Amino acid sequence: MHKSGFVNIIGHPNVGKSTLMNALTGEKLAIISPKVQTTRHRIMGIVSGEDFQIVYSDTPGILKPHYLLQETMLNYVKTALSDADILLYVTDVFEKIENIDENILSEIRKLTIPKILIINKIDLTNQENLEKIVQKWNEKLPNTLIFPTSALHKFQLSNLFEKIISLLPESPAYFDKESLTDKSERFIASEIIREKILLHYEKEIPYSVEIVIEEFKTEGNLLKINSLIFVMRETQKGIIIGEKGNALKRVATEARKDMEKFFGKKVFLQVFVKVDKDWRDNPKSLKRFGYIE
Repeated sequence: MHKSGFVNIIGHPNVGKSTLMNALTGEKLAIISPKVQTTRHRIMGIVSGEDFQIVYSDTPGILKPHYLLQETMLNYVKTALSDADILLYVTDVFEKIENIDENILSEIRKLTIPKILIINKIDLTNQENLEKIVQKWNEKLPNTLIFPTSALHKFQLSNLFEKIISLLPESPAYFDKESLTDKSERFIASEIIREKILLHYEKEIPYSVEIVIEEFKTEGNLLKINSLIFVMRETQKGIIIGEKGNALKRVATEARKDMEKFFGKKVFLQVFVKVDKDWRDNPKSLKRFGYIE
């Protein structure tokens, strides 16, 4: 008997969804940042064994959309609710249950598939508080398995993995057993650059940026990558580049090192900055950047 299924991860921003998926897959597929809205796409991480395949799916954080890009991000979450074989709803010990959109909880309660509530970051609270949180969630989402975890420290993840395996439906594999993700190497490269921007720039800058990989070419043991960083304003372009180009150089250097680690070869990375005015609300630009089909 072979088991396969889609294990979709949803939750609000900053609860640790991407950290959880990276820990469950053993690969850094989704970028991690202390800022909200880090994940923009639906990213699949694939774990295969001789008689199973788990297709994890990380999604953008649930939020109230303010522009077209955020509407497309929310659509990924809605799709994840509709096509999951197993749903992982991630919260943490800091999230206030009373502040969570009741519509989302109502949609989760309606699901007939196995549902697992992940209470993340339990290393940052005490047992008494954790018990209170578990009790509240038991009332909010009955008929849902609850797993208190620390994704960062990989606490309880082996037990979670075994539980997911037990709940998978019988099915052949959906992807080649050697696959790690449904995303291309170009996409991974663009996300590595975007992660560095999230880490090093403040205010609106990280949310005004999109990355396009124009060239991705292997020559022997060298990977040549040409990339464009799109911003919405000329002033943002200046901030990204920085005085004497130092800010952009730091991003490029750190991104190149991470790429070499991920791809296992030397990387020659070129990074340029261009303006695409108000791209977040432009359907044509969003289609070009892969948010709209």
